[in-house]
Amino acid sequence: MGPLDGVTVVALEQAVSAPLCTRTLCDLGARVIKVENPAGGDSARYIDDVVGGISAHFVWVNRGKESVTLDLKTEAGLRTLHRLLDRADVLVSNLTPGTTAKLGLAPDDLAGSHPDLIAVEIDGYGRGGPLSHKRAYDLLVQAESGACAITGTPGAPAKPGPPMADASTGLYAALSIVALLYSGERRSVTVSLFDTMTELMGYALHHTRHTGVDQQPRGMGSPAVSPYGAYRTADDQTVVLGTTNDREWQRLARELLERPDLVDDERLRTNPGRVEHRDLLDTELAAWCARHELSYIQRRADEAGIGNARYNTPSDVLAHPHLTARDRWRDIDTPSGPVPALLPPPVISGYDPPMGAIPALGAHTDRVLAELGLSDEELRELRRGA
Repeated sequence: MGPLDGVTVVALEQAVSAPLCTRTLCDLGARVIKVENPAGGDSARYIDDVVGGISAHFVWVNRGKESVTLDLKTEAGLRTLHRLLDRADVLVSNLTPGTTAKLGLAPDDLAGSHPDLIAVEIDGYGRGGPLSHKRAYDLLVQAESGACAITGTPGAPAKPGPPMADASTGLYAALSIVALLYSGERRSVTVSLFDTMTELMGYALHHTRHTGVDQQPRGMGSPAVSPYGAYRTADDQTVVLGTTNDREWQRLARELLERPDLVDDERLRTNPGRVEHRDLLDTELAAWCARHELSYIQRRADEAGIGNARYNTPSDVLAHPHLTARDRWRDIDTPSGPVPALLPPPVISGYDPPMGAIPALGAHTDRVLAELGLSDEELRELRRGA
């Protein structure tokens, strides 16, 4: 039994943000009923077909859920959804702007029709602003929030690789749900991708507000600290080395580079000075790393207490010995056979996450609707709508 055993979540979801929210709840033991349009279902099913005909996005964020197909444009479909909500603890949605309101499923509507329900709506830009009506995809919100401007290199902005806006918003939504379940309060929650990304932009926004300067992106470095970056090694690998305080800098210079003269350089005594003279430090570190192999650099850095890492590709991570040694992979079922998937990040003592199957579209419709006690005529009406 998981921490959320006995909690039932109904999801009107698509893409990543809401599905990651509900998969997180599912990983913690909740039952998640994913309500999909019979005409295709969640669009993320079809972004690609690389996992035995299913998209990689869909497999990532939908394990363990039950798929029920309902046409919510019909009276019968909407009526059946309300019967599901009568038995649910939580509704999570991230439909296009205005859709839940048109269906009478906005949080304010549900406060009257289902007062015991926690209604969570994920949207793009939040209510009451000039952008509230807009569609919001991860890249669009990352651009609007300034995240792309601090990623990449000067003149070449980039979107952070993982879908940070979607994923972080989904996790904020899950955190809100867990808090409300813990408190016993039944309130509505709205979480927007834009508000989430501006929260994650906290350092950059505070820095710019108080300096008037838009810091330039540093690729695999940081505008905030130095030395901190990626350097090629003698065996054509890339090592990432970083310091976050003056003591670490002194150890790096003395014990790793064997350059006590750098420690004595007044220009480099504090981090602001090192940031100002980062080109000097990067040149020194790059030259030192180019003379040594990755394994030597990492061993020496570990001995000196200096943070370090190897730059890896996704292919490298799939075979990462740290994941293998800690038994982080599990097989999960899909409609086309078992595939490996990573365990969820929280390690809870005495609890094994369920790691349930990826549902085929509508695979659980009959079973779930049978629990509602629908009559044969009601079932026929629903199937005509589908």
